Amino acid sequence: MKRVGLLGGTFNPPHIGHLMMANEVFHALELDEIRFMPNAIPPHKHARFDASNAERLEMVKLAIRPFSHFSVESYEVEKGGVSYSYETLSALCRREPNVKFHFIIGGDMIDSLHTWHCIDDLVKLVQFVGVKRPGTTATTDYPVCMVEVPQIDLSSTLIRERLATGGTVTFLLPEAVETFIRKEGLYGTRTVFSGD
Repeated sequence: MKRVGLLGGTFNPPHIGHLMMANEVFHALELDEIRFMPNAIPPHKHARFDASNAERLEMVKLAIRPFSHFSVESYEVEKGGVSYSYETLSALCRREPNVKFHFIIGGDMIDSLHTWHCIDDLVKLVQFVGVKRPGTTATTDYPVCMVEVPQIDLSSTLIRERLATGGTVTFLLPEAVETFIRKEGLYGTRTVFSGD
């Protein structure tokens, strides 16, 4: 059975913390691949409208392009609406019955697993893989396979703030993602490329 890691999120924008987390889990669990899955409307966060679903999907594609063991799962963006993990994973398991999905979540999500939609059924569908994040306890009564990864206190919120105020994002974002953001003028960036 193929073993696939699934890393969901808003990826608004995707940053090196996402890449590092996925890569660490890929190697620690010897998975066959990792799929990055941008959600449409996250049930646990307020929806932001500073980058469209298509733009977030494109940024993920740019971020993972150099890595052959990473790919994009566009199911939730294409489906639209609120992205409930149980509904998504049920659909993916029906679509790919020969895949064992390993659903990667950060410490903040581990702490709130008890609030997830249909969590008692969801834990029967997938293997949760937990990664600690600074400032979280990462404790739950649900079965979560913990993977130790270097912790980096980096968030998309910080990167959006840096971009909006003209701060540096060097080493925080893949270069292709930063170029895309500035070309499209996302997150308050104002760089104008010649020929635009």
